[in-house]
Amino acid sequence: MDAIDTKILTLLQEDTSISIAELAQKVGLSQTPCWKRIQRLEAKGVIEKRVALVNPEKIGLGLTVFVSIETSDHSGLWLERFAEFVSAMPEVMEFYRMAGDVDYMLRVVVADMAAYDRFYKRLIEAIPLRNVTSRFAMQRVKSTTAYALPAAELRATA
Repeated sequence: MDAIDTKILTLLQEDTSISIAELAQKVGLSQTPCWKRIQRLEAKGVIEKRVALVNPEKIGLGLTVFVSIETSDHSGLWLERFAEFVSAMPEVMEFYRMAGDVDYMLRVVVADMAAYDRFYKRLIEAIPLRNVTSRFAMQRVKSTTAYALPAAELRATA
């Protein structure tokens, strides 16, 4: 990773539909070397995929819930079963195994409270859990998918 890769990633995080010509011009390269850098970043897994970001409220998904889960079973078999089940639930947008007072954290997006109740019932009926705590987002103050890319730190870890 170098400063040009960092600029490419920063610009692509802002708008992946930018043309190669415009991107190359903004980072100070010709089109072919710019495209080759993008391909290399994809091959290395730095760029995982390019997607369209959809406004959840505009498609009828107005309720975001952060779900904290505690379990009494910490076996590998339990985790494998739990991860497979939860990962298959389309309402789950993010799923993390945590350190601290909570074992797992989910970000769930649904249409409304009734939809969340249906989700919750499926979750608690499928796999034994010790505690499930739901926190309902009242307002999305900031939401981004773009990571801050300090060039010096990237070069040191690449």
